[in-house]
Amino acid sequence: IGLYLHAFGEIHTDLLIKLCFKKNKQVYLPMICSMNQRLVWIKINENQYLSRRFSHHPLGMKEPMATRGKHVSELDLLLMPLLACDHYGTRIGMGGGYYDRTLASANHKPYRLGLAHQFQFIEHTLERQSWDQPLDGLLTPQHFYYFKR
Repeated sequence: IGLYLHAFGEIHTDLLIKLCFKKNKQVYLPMICSMNQRLVWIKINENQYLSRRFSHHPLGMKEPMATRGKHVSELDLLLMPLLACDHYGTRIGMGGGYYDRTLASANHKPYRLGLAHQFQFIEHTLERQSWDQPLDGLLTPQHFYYFKR
């Protein structure tokens, strides 16, 4: 399961990460690869998570410390942060395009689940660019939305 460490007002992932460890799931966190500006996924263990052994990326988020990671196509489930999402699963991210670039390079795409506050689900249709990678589902504290890929 690919998750993220909340940093900029996104839905907090702390309880989800702890639940994954309790259920013996493998937890992967994103790290930006500076060579191609894509994300790689670093497996973390519960000890590493609880002791907060993470580095600070210049963009402001925390990342696991590692030299190599897995490609997103090796994940079964990817939980993604966002700024907004429409009723077709079009997602506006934080503006760096990291998730879109990473998912575009995947032969096998994991189930893509956005995590959002209810106000981030918007009724009007967002303009989708050719490089945008839509969500399969969106989970808010009030609803679950399913989108056809």
